[in-house]
Order: sequence, then structure tokens, then C-alpha cells
Amino acid sequence: MKALTYGSTLQFSTSVGGEIGSFNQNCKRQQTQQHFINLNPLKLKRHRTLNLVPAHVSKDSNAHDVESGTFCDSLDGKWLLKAKGREVASCLDGQCLFLVGMMGSGKTTVGEILSDALDYTFADSDKYVEKLMGGTSVAQIFKESGEAYFREYESKALQKLSLVPQQVVATGGGAVVRPLNWRFMRQGITVFLNVPLDALARRIAAVGTDSFPLLDYDSADSYTKAFTALSALSKERSEAYANADATVSLLNLAACIGLKDVLDITPTTIAMEVLVQAQKYLNSKRR
Repeated sequence: MKALTYGSTLQFSTSVGGEIGSFNQNCKRQQTQQHFINLNPLKLKRHRTLNLVPAHVSKDSNAHDVESGTFCDSLDGKWLLKAKGREVASCLDGQCLFLVGMMGSGKTTVGEILSDALDYTFADSDKYVEKLMGGTSVAQIFKESGEAYFREYESKALQKLSLVPQQVVATGGGAVVRPLNWRFMRQGITVFLNVPLDALARRIAAVGTDSFPLLDYDSADSYTKAFTALSALSKERSEAYANADATVSLLNLAACIGLKDVLDITPTTIAMEVLVQAQKYLNSKRR
């Protein structure tokens, strides 16, 4: 698939019942002899032809680049993601893709989608540590042996995972704090999923904090407990996350596609943005 540039169009036909969500507000609306895309969710009738015009924004402006819009889990969205995945895979040339970010940022969910789009395998470093420890859960390792012990095994896991080509790796939230881990992750490229703390706290509170060993603050409610702990962890890790090769800001992404809540962004949309930002980074290295 040819790389899209500003002002270029991608034309395709959709099937009955398909749905395309909100596209980047910066996207040009270009009318053809048949139909044109608007900025609000719409139902597509049989064989309508759409021109999708991506908006490319300079990285220096702290904006992001949305080629995908908000994708539903439709055949059209999956087709576009797969096409972008093939394009980016050719640029990666077998390198691993490491996702970094705070707990609850969606690294595992997005990583699994990315692995399918890239035709890569998927690995979760926390699950790999549990495997190394004979099936003991991360929460149990923290409880019985402490964080330092876990971090040693986390580094061993990342070292082994970095040796496997064509792999998407979802890392633990604190993997970035050890310089040794960056040596392993630099074998591939790293993408930071930057999610606002409020959204993370709401997501974690909804599923419960028991499975997150570092959220040990006393509080009357799960949200306050999660937000307090996440705020402290964010201060410790913010500089480390900034070392990532590329960043996907969900706050900017939501604003650009017209969503008020970042939790309304679909994992498919986030995965597409990861591919776009990863490709931009790879292209910049070639200049």
C-alpha cells in the first residue's frame, strides 16, 4: 500500500451495515461526484465510495497524526489497519515493537491488535515473568519477594524477548525505570501510550485495584486510591517514558477526533495511531 501524504486520498467501497466513526477534525472534506466523508459517525449504504483525506501535523507542534479516525470493529476498519500494518512491517524489517506506559494504559489490548496487523507474534512481559517464576502471579511475587526481586526477573524477561524478531511486546508499567531494560528495548522501537491519569484511575477503579501491586495507598474508594498512587508513579517515571522513540497521546487523539473522553477511543484507533507514529519515527531515521 502506498504511503499516504497530506492531501492524498484513499478510496474504497464499504459493505452493507458498515460504520465509520469520527475522523480527524483537521481532515479536509473533499466531495467527489458521489459522496464525501463528514465528521460525525454515519451508517454506510451499499457500495458508497468514500475519499479519506488524512491530516499530517508537524510533531513539533505537539499534535498528532491521525490517518485512521475512530474505527469500529468492522471489516473496513480491520482492512485499513491490516493494510497499514503491512506497510509499517516493511519499514520495521523484523524489529520488535515495544509498548511502554502506565498500568491500565491498554498496552496488552492494543499490542494484540498490532501483532495481528503486523503479522507479528505478541508477548506480555509480565506474563513472561510469571512463566519464568513457575506460574506465580506478578501480584504474588510483589507480595512475597518485593518489587526489586520482580524487577530483576523483568529485566531477564525483556532480555530474552528482545532476541525474538517480529514481535510486539507489552511491557510492565515500571519497566522503563531501569536503564538496563532500555538496552534491550533499543533492539527494536518503543512507543509510549500516554493516557491521562484521571482516565487510568477510572479504568482501574472499574476493574478493582487488587491486581495492581503498586496501588497500595489507603483510601475510602478505588478511584482515589488509584489516582493517588498513579500520580506518584507518574512523577517517578515521566522522564523515562520520554525516552520512547514515539508517543501516542490519547488526550490529543481524543481532541482531534472530537471525543470528550479518551476512554471512548477504540483500541483499533489507538493501534492505527501507533503504526502511524512508529512509521514517522522510522522514516525520520532514514533521512
